[in-house]
Amino acid sequence: MGRLEGRPICFIVQEYMEVRLQKLLADAGIASRRASEQVILEGRVSVNGKVVQTLGTKVDPLHDRVSVDGRPVKPKRKLYLAVNKPEGYICSSDDPERRKTVHALLPKEWSNLHSVGRLDYYSEGLIFYTNDGEFALRLTHPRYGVRKKYLVTVKGEVTLEHVHTFKKGIFHDGDVLKAESGRILKSNQSHSLVELTLTEGKNREVRRMFESLGFEIERLQRVQIGSVKLGQLPRGKWRTLTEPEIKSLMQPTV
Repeated sequence: MGRLEGRPICFIVQEYMEVRLQKLLADAGIASRRASEQVILEGRVSVNGKVVQTLGTKVDPLHDRVSVDGRPVKPKRKLYLAVNKPEGYICSSDDPERRKTVHALLPKEWSNLHSVGRLDYYSEGLIFYTNDGEFALRLTHPRYGVRKKYLVTVKGEVTLEHVHTFKKGIFHDGDVLKAESGRILKSNQSHSLVELTLTEGKNREVRRMFESLGFEIERLQRVQIGSVKLGQLPRGKWRTLTEPEIKSLMQPTV
């Protein structure tokens, strides 16, 4: 897919401020952050032609010339994709069972991207792919409480009492499964459509919540992560996140 909604493919390079030298080395793939500290202490790193051995030294990745063993260090271009995952795909890059993977929907040169969290084989909707570990951590670690919104179609009638139970929390297999908010969009004795917002990413959390109350899920779709909505992105297609979207996702949750 070369274009979407009139916008060309683009690499979103994180807006840089000064960063610690060891972080820059780690982000560039020189070594882990801890190992990069040792590289600095050994006097193997120079900034603008001068050897630097002080941990915590800050540099501007766009303007300072950083070298390791005399070789220039180039910041890794960071890529952020939004994908509308179809049902029947897995998020891993490969699968022993040879099921279809989301990577098959992306250009081959982006095989190094990793999913930010997961959507199970039968679920669909919005998922991010990136090579930025800090971005992935920010969106998946429970302490950040990034909101994720789902539309769930189930067999049977979901009542306000059920929604209240979701918000109160359900203890299941050693976990407390809890929705921050929920509302019934449609409900009758045959089928119900429910919108749930969660702030954690426990394994198969939404499915387990409904199944624990005896509901059979017919469709589970994630429609929003943080401020980014699935919108009109076609099923099986991707787009790059915009710089404002990336900044918004990296901001603390209110």
